Amino acid sequence: MAPPSRGATSAWVVERPGPITSAPLRLVERRTAEPGPYELLVRVRTCGVCRTDLHLAEGDLTPRKPQCTPGHEVVGEVVAAGPAVQDFRLGDRVGAAWLAGTCGQCHYCRTGRENLCPSSRYTGWDIDGGFAEHLVVDARFAYRLPEGWNDEEAAPLLCAGIIGYRALQRADLPPGGRLGIYGFGASAHLTAQLAIARGADVHVVTRSPTAQRLALELGAASAGAGAPPEPLDAAILFAPAGHLVPVALSALDRGGTLAIAGIHLSAIPPLDYARHLFQERTVRSVTANTREDGARTSPRQRGCDPPSG
Repeated sequence: MAPPSRGATSAWVVERPGPITSAPLRLVERRTAEPGPYELLVRVRTCGVCRTDLHLAEGDLTPRKPQCTPGHEVVGEVVAAGPAVQDFRLGDRVGAAWLAGTCGQCHYCRTGRENLCPSSRYTGWDIDGGFAEHLVVDARFAYRLPEGWNDEEAAPLLCAGIIGYRALQRADLPPGGRLGIYGFGASAHLTAQLAIARGADVHVVTRSPTAQRLALELGAASAGAGAPPEPLDAAILFAPAGHLVPVALSALDRGGTLAIAGIHLSAIPPLDYARHLFQERTVRSVTANTREDGARTSPRQRGCDPPSG
């Protein structure tokens, strides 16, 4: 596909990381990028806002490129593609998620753990993301979006949905088990619905009365600011609050697992072995996602064959 004629495109960039009240983002005009051999040029139609974007803007995560454009819940339309792209066409609706690329050669990539690749790159952190009119996406990491969801419905699934799914898998919730969810934002409310659909009893811990009401409307067994009413088989911490790690561990039954789903977490207080970890309680982190996680969250089609060598 021949690229369209190039012009200027608008994008928000992290000018100077700091509190949101200090306006760390600035709107700029820059030349529309050219897609490489395995890349797509995508016109952005919708981009969701993730907590990670807030971490980047406020400096909790250091930008990995100058004036980086955040945004990794991107739904857009293909307007050009490199010569190696075979399966995407002009006008196709595609999604771009957090994982933007890996080396494909390391031990982790070869064993199905590409999310741990030391050379992994991320949309809106290592490369410019979707808070812009256009972005460039590696076609091998783009998602073909199914019909039936509008752009606004599909966008959050590209991060909140994918990470929620991975966090639930990492939590090792047994069939019909008791799951605790700490924090109830975008990813948490999607994860709760998935767990409930699988037959779990879900207990939500959040200080927000609005979030508590939503959790109960979605079918949670309980929702409140205090401890869950029964021991938990598994728990997921979505809030970036390290002080909740011992709180969640204390609520676990014997053999329970706590999955920590955020990319950023404040300091964790000291843990007491007998109270928090003994009797085979487990703590796990959740790191990014694999394309397989995305495939299980939403059907997708890889855009081209991998490069040789």
